[in-house]
Amino acid sequence: MSTIEYIIIFTFLGSIVSLSGGILLLSREAFAVKISHFLASFAAGALLGTAFFDLLPEAIHEGEARGVDIFLWVLLGIVLFFLLGTLFHWFHHHNHAHEEHRPVHKERKATTPLIVISDTLHNFLDGVVIAATFLVSVPLGIITTLAVAAHESPQEIGDFGLLLHRGISRKRVLLINVVSALFAFLGAFLALFIGEAIEGVLPILLSLTAGFFIYIALSDIVPGIHHEQKLSNTLIGSGMLLLGILVVYLSISLLGEFH
Repeated sequence: MSTIEYIIIFTFLGSIVSLSGGILLLSREAFAVKISHFLASFAAGALLGTAFFDLLPEAIHEGEARGVDIFLWVLLGIVLFFLLGTLFHWFHHHNHAHEEHRPVHKERKATTPLIVISDTLHNFLDGVVIAATFLVSVPLGIITTLAVAAHESPQEIGDFGLLLHRGISRKRVLLINVVSALFAFLGAFLALFIGEAIEGVLPILLSLTAGFFIYIALSDIVPGIHHEQKLSNTLIGSGMLLLGILVVYLSISLLGEFH
């Protein structure tokens, strides 16, 4: 298959897998919430495995020829997403602090667009990352798609739940998220369209993405395992994290023939 066919197919598959968690929530809310913690643990392992086994080695390889300081950009990626996370946390805390003084319809009007916009932008960036990594190699694109999907699925469960909590109907929640997922294709085609231009900054994009994956895994997901009350859930969560790392490692080995 050609590179563009790989990008289209895996962007579609990544979007479907990402939405599956939210669709599961719509059909069996209690069950989805119950397993979302374990899905998040697996996602953390997949993100860490992808960052250290694939993104960073590829970034170093690409960066050596262009004289790019890979580790500087990884650090900048971590700091950038820390600042963005702090900003979103502030807005969330600010809105939450005023909830009791707001009518329900005003609260919904204020917070729902933020949820939708942030999810749409995230999907757009996912499409860019997937396409950009496929431009480096097919195995890296596949691994990155798996890692992105593993991370997005628990997040989509949260987004679906938030929209449902705001009183949005199930059909509308599904429609909003499907439309949002389509922006991954827009990001993918943009990256493909400027492929030659993007090739020069691929080491930077790969490094920033690695920083993003590391930050998300260690700051947002792993702490959830530490705060688990039940020992059995902690052990299962830890096992799922290790499984995520192992799946990435084995996938890299099995897909190496495409290089």
